[in-house]
Amino acid sequence: MRLFYHPEIKKISLAGVLYALGDPVRLEIVQRLAEQAELPCAALCIPIAKSTLSHHFKILRDAGVLHCRKEGTQHINSLRRQELDDRFPGLLDAVLKSAANEALDR
Repeated sequence: MRLFYHPEIKKISLAGVLYALGDPVRLEIVQRLAEQAELPCAALCIPIAKSTLSHHFKILRDAGVLHCRKEGTQHINSLRRQELDDRFPGLLDAVLKSAANEALDR
């Protein structure tokens, strides 16, 4: 079984997190995971190719935003909220609040 890469908290960079959150698809993934504690990839039902969705998950994992664990045949994803809050206090909440406000303005 191939293990997923999850960077140590001290190696998570602000630029990497902001890059990962700057894409609309990845931001949608993060928003959904903020509402639900954990979700398998398939539960997100985002209408893009599976390979593209996998790429977005990899970017989020590599940036330190997501934690992924394998459970049977599914990959269960969750936000590394506490670790991100420890490293960059208030950042994730600010991004999520801004995204929610932007959605209301549409």
